[in-house]
Amino acid sequence: MKIVVIGGTGLIGSKTVERLSVKGHDVIAASPNTGVNTITGQGLTEALAGAQVVIDLANSPSFEESAVLEFFETSGRNLLAVGKAAGVKHHIALSVVGAERLPKSAYLRAKMVQERLIRESGIPYTIVHSTQFFEFLGGIAQSGTVGDTVTVSSAYFQPIASDDVADFMADVALSPPINSVTEIAGPEPVRMNELVARFLMEANDPRKVLGDPHALYFGTELDDRSLVPGNHPRIGAIRFEDWFSHASPQRH
Repeated sequence: MKIVVIGGTGLIGSKTVERLSVKGHDVIAASPNTGVNTITGQGLTEALAGAQVVIDLANSPSFEESAVLEFFETSGRNLLAVGKAAGVKHHIALSVVGAERLPKSAYLRAKMVQERLIRESGIPYTIVHSTQFFEFLGGIAQSGTVGDTVTVSSAYFQPIASDDVADFMADVALSPPINSVTEIAGPEPVRMNELVARFLMEANDPRKVLGDPHALYFGTELDDRSLVPGNHPRIGAIRFEDWFSHASPQRH
């Protein structure tokens, strides 16, 4: 089966390509640096020719309000139009748990536009809502850093390892479309400030972490339900300690 992974050279994309390739599928890792650009349309028609499944893992290079909306809207329209013309049977996109609950976030508003385009496209689809990745912890800490102090939200979230995300994405690619949303999440909910503090401690980073219920995450305040999944998510197996002990030096 031919499967095209948009964003196929990124963190989740490269792992998903690897998993599908070892199962014997014809997998195309599509990204600007492999000659496929969903914004300009370059290489899209050629890449999607004969594809049964498209997995959209592309992310905006800028999170600025107008730029992120333009990225997901333009990329989504182009990809879906070419996919429909090519006869794609299953369009899959990775989105964010709680996106529909956080309209003050420009990034998450843009993701909801992407999801709407998919639902209205006429192509059978599956939208995967994921919680944050463990790999984001360093970036979360950096975004809240002033001097030697890190101030981040004290709300619950339920982060997941990128390896588990890739496992789930590969499984969805080989399953029938559900024409709905499915949720994936890490093994346990934890307060964001507490896990960021554990992460920095394990990395021997001396910064002090403060939890603030009013600290913004992607431009919005969180409550304890904002970023945690509903009643029946698929749960990843990798816990923080196991992820940290095997993570690449990029975690620092």
